[in-house]
Amino acid sequence: MAIAWLLVCHGLITTLVVVSFLCGQWPIFQGTPIQRINYFLTFGAYDYFLRCVGYVLGEKGTNAILSVEYFCCDRPNPILQILYLSIIGATYYFIASSSFKYIPGYYLSEVHRYMSLLGVGIGVVLFLLTSYTDPGTVKAENVKQYVDAYPYDNMIYTEKECSTCKIQKPARSKHCSICNRCVARFDHHCGWMNNCIGERNTRYFMAFLLWHFFLCLYGTIALGLILAGRLKELKVIYILTDYYGIENSIRSLAPHVVQWLLGAYNTQILLMVFISIVSLLVGGFFGYHANLCWTNTTTNETFKWQEYLSWQRKLKEAKASAAALKASINGMSSESKPPESKWKAFFRKSHLEEAGTVVKNNMYDKGIIRNIWEIISPMSTRRSFSQTKSKLKSKAR
Repeated sequence: MAIAWLLVCHGLITTLVVVSFLCGQWPIFQGTPIQRINYFLTFGAYDYFLRCVGYVLGEKGTNAILSVEYFCCDRPNPILQILYLSIIGATYYFIASSSFKYIPGYYLSEVHRYMSLLGVGIGVVLFLLTSYTDPGTVKAENVKQYVDAYPYDNMIYTEKECSTCKIQKPARSKHCSICNRCVARFDHHCGWMNNCIGERNTRYFMAFLLWHFFLCLYGTIALGLILAGRLKELKVIYILTDYYGIENSIRSLAPHVVQWLLGAYNTQILLMVFISIVSLLVGGFFGYHANLCWTNTTTNETFKWQEYLSWQRKLKEAKASAAALKASINGMSSESKPPESKWKAFFRKSHLEEAGTVVKNNMYDKGIIRNIWEIISPMSTRRSFSQTKSKLKSKAR
């Protein structure tokens, strides 16, 4: 029973930490312990750590920690890439060493030994493609093509020059301070890939997320089938009902079966819990980015739209407030105007409501099919893009 309680506590703590880290800033969790745990995980723990280092080692110790932070968070480095390869390698090793001896089994044939290795191999290939493919670096040689490919909407994107690269900044591009380059159709900088996710490698990034979701799902189901096969092969249900006299119902058998599994196959269950949690996280992340792809929006643009819509809303409210103030002053000064009916005044909309809602007008959204095709076949890989480039070269000559 000690192992059972350990697994239950492990699952609860893992769920609490994951939910707090990912969702702690949601409005629904404001003022709750989840928001406080999120703050501690994202800011508080590191702040306390810096203070302790400064107290014990002084300014030199703090500067050393800040130098490590700069290398890990503000410059390209392979730390998370190595961590990913370590996690997937260690997980595969533990599954192979603890579970492959039960394959072939009651539900799984021997082919799953090789399918699992193939699945991991494809995942690593997609990881390498995403990490080492040019995300769409904007240079002086191709900036004109990118400007033609992505027109300015004069809302969240206006014509201007990149202050670092000193070249025209195409719409939908962003200068990445970590990579120190402008990236076309910039989505975000991914530390796990040690690369930006942009116009040319979003397709590999999406394939990486989708494949790892299915890979984790496959691993969870395969481990579950191995455990179910062991139940069948060892006739655990038969022993519990015929020899121990336990009623043959799910409600009666479940506690005894779970206790037996936790005692005999705790490694497999721990791996199942870990892989299923990872599959949920990766699946959720893929769903978020799939929604962005369907609407032809990037992560960077979601923040830009939030800022733009918030600014437009405040501007409209300010204009409506000024109009309401002007109307009230005019009403006070006009004595001949008959008083307004109370019912009419009750049902009349306020000037703030009359200001209306601000609508997001995404000119890059061309419909689901064309949006997805733009991910699969980026603008810079198309013949029209290269033809534009050759025309510019001929003109320069």
